[in-house]
Amino acid sequence: MTEFKISYAPPTGNPFGTNLAFKIGTKVVIPLLNLVGKKVWRGGESIPKSGRLIVASNHVSYLDVLFLTHFLYRNGRAPRYIGKEGVFKVPLIGKFVLAAGMVPVARESKDASKALDHALRLLEMGHCVGVYPEGTLTRDPQGWPMVAKTGLARLAIVSHTPIIPIAQWGSQIVMPTYEKKIKFFPRTPIKVLVGKPLDLSSWYGKENDPEALREATAFVMRELTNLLEELRGEKRPLEIFDPHTSALPRTGNFKEAQKK
Repeated sequence: MTEFKISYAPPTGNPFGTNLAFKIGTKVVIPLLNLVGKKVWRGGESIPKSGRLIVASNHVSYLDVLFLTHFLYRNGRAPRYIGKEGVFKVPLIGKFVLAAGMVPVARESKDASKALDHALRLLEMGHCVGVYPEGTLTRDPQGWPMVAKTGLARLAIVSHTPIIPIAQWGSQIVMPTYEKKIKFFPRTPIKVLVGKPLDLSSWYGKENDPEALREATAFVMRELTNLLEELRGEKRPLEIFDPHTSALPRTGNFKEAQKK
């Protein structure tokens, strides 16, 4: 495993939690996001402007992290993410995201469990930690959230930190799910809706109970999917897609959903 020098500098001195690399990134990336997307945002005023915070969102496009970061930044927070180690090995880009405060983790190794330790340290420093509970892009044929991993619930339970669910829709039109082609014109509405903080105190002390973690995770995902129903103006399917037991859909199925 590659050794990275990780900085956990607390967001003192500014309410955003930014650093020089993060600020430079916003100057470059935000104009590009504005070029391809139109902001249709609701609920940003309810996001705390300081203090530790966990936000959870659905995942339909490789661009999600950029649009979510844009939204959070415009609402006073500079989120930190636990990302795949491979991203940090990309020349220039890897050093840049590391300098911006993101944390690499080798997910398929014995060190993957360190992701929780990294996230806890970031929360202790007062940062906003962004999490995609599914762990990867959804494989649901219509783009709905699938059965999620329990890492988010464990983080919230161990740290005693509420979770703010944030649903988003539209990024999969700019860059279709599991594709890397960008649609520039016409500009796509990027819809974001913030929900009420989710209290997981009923599960405090049960971070080592697999069933409790599954229950807490299902609770968060139900609330997140409720928000997505409102954004999309349609109901979720009765059966939640489970990547462990369901057949993987073809790319074409995603494209049908992205037309809506």
